[in-house]
Amino acid sequence: MLVDTHCHLDASEFDDDRADIALRAQDAGVARIVVPAVEAANFTIVQALAAEFPWCRYALGIHPLFIARAKEEDIDALKQQLEQRLPVAIGEIGLDLFIPNPDIERQQAFFVAQLKLARDFDLPVILHVRKSSDLILKHLRRIGVKGGIAHAFNGSFQQAERFMEMGFKLGFGGAMTYDRALHIRELARKLPLEAIVLETDAPDIAPEWLGHRGRNSPHELPAIAQVLADLRGLPLAEVIAATGKNALEALPAIA
Repeated sequence: MLVDTHCHLDASEFDDDRADIALRAQDAGVARIVVPAVEAANFTIVQALAAEFPWCRYALGIHPLFIARAKEEDIDALKQQLEQRLPVAIGEIGLDLFIPNPDIERQQAFFVAQLKLARDFDLPVILHVRKSSDLILKHLRRIGVKGGIAHAFNGSFQQAERFMEMGFKLGFGGAMTYDRALHIRELARKLPLEAIVLETDAPDIAPEWLGHRGRNSPHELPAIAQVLADLRGLPLAEVIAATGKNALEALPAIA
């Protein structure tokens, strides 16, 4: 089963043709699309998308890049949503130390609060990990959750092992398609196949054939899967089957 484990289908870049994009992905063989929220304001939006397109699933969370405009009561709003109906995961959550002058303390406060909700509601998490693997791993060791996905993974092999030991799969997408992305391609080539899931992060992280400024879309996933198959010297069908199985293990509720 071909699964896009990370796609912001609710993004404004899709306002003019969202339905066409969702249908085109389905026609391309994408069986599931996971749409993670990024702030409380779009919780109902991603839920509505999942209702409109039955092959879509949603996750709820507050993204570290949206923390500046988040409110403390947004955590309560997230908890209320979880009490009504469970998403497939808490996400997209995490830490971003790549941005200039990150408010690390505020990011950590929201991240920890959401990890605790994931633990209490027995949900996996979808992690935003940018220049923050070690700090995220520290919090995961302290607040045990049932695993999930480290989205757009670009850490070291040692960090990858730590995430895998904690029950996480590692997301690979458009960045892997660039010849000069040597480290990411080496990770994709050498990490255990059972640790890898596919994603687009659409409309972001466009694959090489669209260029850095292109709009990524979930229907690009089969071609991204082909790049992974080529890197590993495996048949495309084997890669699709394996990564789909991995996605189901990471996010069982997408089934």
